[in-house]
Amino acid sequence: MKKLLFLFIILTSSFIFAQENTEVYVFDIRPAYEGLELMNPRNISDNQGYDNQPFFISNEALIFAGNNDGQTDISEYNLTSKLQKWVNNKTEGGEYSPQKFPSSNDLASVRLDKDGLQRLYRYNSQTGSSSELIKNLQVAYFAFYNDQKILSTVLDGDSMDLVLIDLSSKTADTIFRNAGRSLQKVPKTNSMSYSLVNEDGNLDLYMLDMDSYESYFICELPIGIKDCVWINDTQILVGSGNKLYMYDTLGEPEWTRVASLEEYGLKNISRMAISPDGKKLAVVALPM
Repeated sequence: MKKLLFLFIILTSSFIFAQENTEVYVFDIRPAYEGLELMNPRNISDNQGYDNQPFFISNEALIFAGNNDGQTDISEYNLTSKLQKWVNNKTEGGEYSPQKFPSSNDLASVRLDKDGLQRLYRYNSQTGSSSELIKNLQVAYFAFYNDQKILSTVLDGDSMDLVLIDLSSKTADTIFRNAGRSLQKVPKTNSMSYSLVNEDGNLDLYMLDMDSYESYFICELPIGIKDCVWINDTQILVGSGNKLYMYDTLGEPEWTRVASLEEYGLKNISRMAISPDGKKLAVVALPM
């Protein structure tokens, strides 16, 4: 496999959710000799406007932030039945980064109100009604460790802080300054991953042990890349242009190209998600 040469200009960070005409695609995936084989592509959003931030709630269903007649709401798509539905009751704001509680069917999402207020909400799976999870916290992005502990990035002027939220005690502790937006639960471990802006203005990826709260450096993300996803407990995937690149923590310390979306007519890969069984990949991209 060829080594990756990154020729990207670092983009200025923005905490306004971009309203591009992005789509959410799902592929079946499996290991291949050249890296990763992508099969059976499906456009599950197929919708004008902003469709982004996918999250698998099971191996056969996922949710994402979708354009609902000009408003961003939580959309759920079932890969077996091919049915889509809107999950939350409509609010005055937009719902972003939807995720499922680890041990509940309830969802959480960042709500961006028209007046600029940005908060983390819980959405009842039976009624669709919502309630604020933690008061007075300007959450930008988040990821669950369990039902009580959430790793988040919180707006702090022109940057973001890495903040650990404990819902049982209703506390929020700042761990680091100048964090990136990609937060992940590392599969089959007691760790979370996060990124911090380094002295060169790029993002370094770290792992946080949720028992000891000690952090460990993993690698530097490719220049200009803000999002990553764990395929398993050792392999990390990023998207750049129409290519996918992998870093194996047990292999050589380098990013290698493992797949291309060019044949599917896609470009500008950004956010991704992996199904719990590791057999499906959701990709946010733009049609060429």
